[in-house]
Amino acid sequence: MRPTPRQLSLPQFKKYTENWMRPAGMEKEAVFQVWATDEGPPSHSVPPHQAAKAAARSGPEAFEKMHERLLRAYFTENRDITRFEVLGELWREMDLPEADFDRISDEDILREVIKEHEEALMIGVAGVPAVQAPGMPGLIIGAQEESFYRRMVLASQSGRSEQEK
Repeated sequence: MRPTPRQLSLPQFKKYTENWMRPAGMEKEAVFQVWATDEGPPSHSVPPHQAAKAAARSGPEAFEKMHERLLRAYFTENRDITRFEVLGELWREMDLPEADFDRISDEDILREVIKEHEEALMIGVAGVPAVQAPGMPGLIIGAQEESFYRRMVLASQSGRSEQEK
């Protein structure tokens, strides 16, 4: 079993983030930075998920802004988005309603995040991204070349065509 970022020392985590360069090379617009700060490593993904869900309660546009900002803060700026102080800074940067920031600690949001995490584990998600498409056996875990996804979709469609006969 691969250690989680929390189980890694900061030097080990920095080495682990070198893997981010593979997906960065696949997509022209992707911007990844090998972890270069002394902040972190992040403890777990629950706080940023709570922040994204709290933003979603303010509307889809707020969610999109916060989601994008969380990804950029983590993968490009190497910020520890598991720290509530950092989440608060990002929230204010996105000019989201200050009063809504308290929703991050809402028990309902926490239960929702945990439930979704448990559901993901039940279907075999062990990393991100994870893709499961109709007709496709199993999951695709981790960033893959676009050509790989195309082959999987075509294979699943031809498998469905055979079953429909």
